[in-house]
Amino acid sequence: MESHAVGSKQKPHAVCVPYPAQGHINPMLKVAKLLHSKGFHVSFVNTIYNHNRLLRSRGPNALDGLPSFQFESIPDGLPETDVEATQHIPTLCESTMKTCLAPFKDLLGRINARDDVPPVSCIVSDGCMSFTLDAAEEFEVPEVLFWTTSACGFSTYLHLYRFIEKGSPLKDESNLTEEQLDTKIDWIPSMKNLKLKDIPSFILTTNPDDIMLNFLIREAERAKRASAIILNTFDDLEHDGVQSIQSMLPPVYSIGPLHLFANREIAEGSDIGQMGSNLWREETKCLDWLDTKSRNSVLYVNFGSLIVMTTKQLVEFAWGLAGSGKEFLWVIRPDLVAGDEAKVPPEFLKETTGRRMLASWCPQEKVLSHPAIGGFLTHSGWNSTLESLSSGVPMVCWPFFAEQQTNCKFTCDEWGVGMKIGGDVKREEVEAVVRELMDGERGRRMREKAEEWQRLAEEATYHKRGSSVVNFETFVTKLLLG
Repeated sequence: MESHAVGSKQKPHAVCVPYPAQGHINPMLKVAKLLHSKGFHVSFVNTIYNHNRLLRSRGPNALDGLPSFQFESIPDGLPETDVEATQHIPTLCESTMKTCLAPFKDLLGRINARDDVPPVSCIVSDGCMSFTLDAAEEFEVPEVLFWTTSACGFSTYLHLYRFIEKGSPLKDESNLTEEQLDTKIDWIPSMKNLKLKDIPSFILTTNPDDIMLNFLIREAERAKRASAIILNTFDDLEHDGVQSIQSMLPPVYSIGPLHLFANREIAEGSDIGQMGSNLWREETKCLDWLDTKSRNSVLYVNFGSLIVMTTKQLVEFAWGLAGSGKEFLWVIRPDLVAGDEAKVPPEFLKETTGRRMLASWCPQEKVLSHPAIGGFLTHSGWNSTLESLSSGVPMVCWPFFAEQQTNCKFTCDEWGVGMKIGGDVKREEVEAVVRELMDGERGRRMREKAEEWQRLAEEATYHKRGSSVVNFETFVTKLLLG
């Protein structure tokens, strides 16, 4: 497809709307960059809160954009604050659902009134920002929903309503016994050997009015109104899951791993390649530290952008890592511990001198693809899981909430590249699984399997006939330019 001259009224114009959290903004920016590389004018719409955080983390000119790639913002409906932390997710979901449609429509109107940009021709929105569907219908443009979950995770969201039909939520907390959590769930198509504990954590509530449970049931239902669904996965990894979703929804296209795809299409040093989306300032000296380490010798530890743990859990992880004897790079966000500053014990720092590096945030894709990284202790968020698979790195999984439990189940049991740590963290368990991952026979087999997935991920995105490349071309041509 040819790129049209900037400012031409013929140029297609995509408005991209991520859900306002780090793990959603990152992959949406990659979709936006890929559309731009196909000749689209792009308007990227953050909330005002995250727009301001990006300015603070990346510098005052970071969001100036290009004439053909511009950053916009809308209010999220929450009280203003300059606290550097992810907002309370249930409150944020409720607020965006109820308050964002009017300001979003106003924004579209303002964009269409400008003479220096082409009119809006399509919307690409996060699946959890489905208020945008109402705007797309009013402005008579197609809308593609981007669910940033795995296909297996999205499939469980599509079936949450069935749990309600079958008598969920739980009657009381006493239902949360190990026996109850081991209840077989055998009625979600294409998902085998599933148990209640592998279903997104929002189902484990005693409150029928639970905000997150009802929000996700609603958003999954509204997905049927989209022109198409795109997923950050690839056919070899989740073929059955994608096919299952296809039977329930509009066309579904797997176009991932997006970071590999974007790296292939967009030069890192270009203006568009340098546009970043990290809400925390990245510390790059960890890459220099990794350069001094031997192959597969370092464990990378990062629990993502949303997880909030207790001080006790932080301390147990710390002493487990110390006891393993392994070298490690550990990302500890300032807001990692609930209601307190995230601090490790001084004795732990002394014990691990010379074999650890601590950072508050880092360029994760570059870290995971570094040859020194031999394993990843992760919360099983989908971006982290997919980036690890794409780098041939096996995982120790500590799922926390949402569909991380489902991702963990598939990582360990279906894809053969992970081992799970129990929710109640014990230092002895951390020590044992880290040693097994880095040095054990099981760890070696997992690394071989991860390297196999790495090869398949590259095949999907690096070649013109790769499944994700073909799917991306198809959805752009059919739906956004049709």
